[in-house]
Amino acid sequence: MGEKTALLKMGLEVRKCYCEGHCANNVANGTCEIKGGGMCFTDVEAVINEDGEEFPLRRYGCLPGDEGTLMQCKGDLVPHSQSKSIQCCDDSDFCNRNLTPMYTPRPTPDIPSFGPQDSLPFIVLLTSVTFCLTIFLLCIAFVYMKYRKKEAQSKYNAYSKNYHSEKYPNMEVHGPLASLIEQSSGSGSGLPILVQRTISKQIQMVDSVGKGRYGEVWLGRWRGENVAVKVFFTTEEQSWFRETEIYQTVLMRHENILGFIAADIKGTGSWTQMLLITDYHENGSLFDFLQNHCLDPSSLLVMAKSISSGLCHLHTEIFSTRGKPAIAHRDIKSKNILVKRNGECCIADFGLAVKYLSDTKEIDVPPNVRSGTRRYMAPELLDKSINVHDFEAHKKADMYAFSLVLWEMSRRCATGDKLKCIDDYAVPYYDCVPSDPSFEDMMQVVCVKKMRPQLPQRWETEDVLLAVSKIMQECWHANPDVRLTSLRVKKTLSKFDPDLSIKIV
Repeated sequence: MGEKTALLKMGLEVRKCYCEGHCANNVANGTCEIKGGGMCFTDVEAVINEDGEEFPLRRYGCLPGDEGTLMQCKGDLVPHSQSKSIQCCDDSDFCNRNLTPMYTPRPTPDIPSFGPQDSLPFIVLLTSVTFCLTIFLLCIAFVYMKYRKKEAQSKYNAYSKNYHSEKYPNMEVHGPLASLIEQSSGSGSGLPILVQRTISKQIQMVDSVGKGRYGEVWLGRWRGENVAVKVFFTTEEQSWFRETEIYQTVLMRHENILGFIAADIKGTGSWTQMLLITDYHENGSLFDFLQNHCLDPSSLLVMAKSISSGLCHLHTEIFSTRGKPAIAHRDIKSKNILVKRNGECCIADFGLAVKYLSDTKEIDVPPNVRSGTRRYMAPELLDKSINVHDFEAHKKADMYAFSLVLWEMSRRCATGDKLKCIDDYAVPYYDCVPSDPSFEDMMQVVCVKKMRPQLPQRWETEDVLLAVSKIMQECWHANPDVRLTSLRVKKTLSKFDPDLSIKIV
């Protein structure tokens, strides 16, 4: 055996080795040959399978004498980033088949474990801390809700003292709402506060009829009469105070302003409801109504005149012992206008309204960050060139928004005698901006491109539509000073003598 090995080292003899995984010509397994200085080898390497388990993978083959055989065979003495090892031999044919090198397994970090005696105190401590922390957070939440409830109630009480908290010792809450309001609201500002609170506690909620950005509107019933109950979100406290304040304004009541009945804050320490109770109109908003109904010129005229009449009442200051301040709505749109049973409309949603106090010449801007609906914003609001402390500027912005409402109604007005022609309902600028446009979208269309809604040619064939189209063009003029006032629009529409029999198709 030693003689053969010596001959091999001198290159005079050929030795055979077993090969597998390291064979020439990519053969799966077989035999390879070595000459002088060559070695048979077996190496092993740690491999991770799909289940994350480690197992040894062995390869067999030949190391020719010119490949640094000795250095490679001692490779297991050098640390590797990956676990591996190698053994070599040259003492007989296929000697490497019996070699079984093995790498040193890497140590697995021990998972800390708690014995029965150690784990119990730890678990008790962890449970106690978690329980105490939960109780602490619940107490903070409870105190905060109590604080919010108390703060809201104190504001409402302070508000009540300033707005008609007179006592009515001879008044009892009985009879229908209409007569109750008539006998108690000589100032035109709504029921006494105590009566409002009594009514709000007696209302039964029937069904949810709509949701808006300020809250949810419910159909309610009080002593057999339908009322609308607007439940404000808790984040919209300022909107509730502003709208309640506007509705309680002296001489505010008008046939084309949504009839106000009561306002109240209800709740316990854990929750609070801010309620606004008004007349209920089953036809819903003008936005919803126009999608399901079309108009004739007579009904269009009645609707347009009633909206302009309501706007005129808002914009006009009434001078008397207890006069009415001028009010700008600041969020005129078809969703904030309701359709009454007689075909007229009334204006609602005064959460953004501003009052003008002529005696102090101050504009009462509400502390609300919102400034209207982007689609209906006038150019001066979009480019921020408006003087927010100029009350007339807010009235002119109202008239711009009113012109877009006129356009919405006019699209749904039928023309033609034998063959009726009518357009599908659409919101203003439906063909120019996305469904929820940004300020930049609206400013690009309204201010930069100076675009306005298209006027169908068929409107020129009908006197009422032709007159209304001229009004809307003057009201949406880019220059606010050119726009018509609500009083001028009301007078212009009053010149027409509409058919008293309103037709709503």
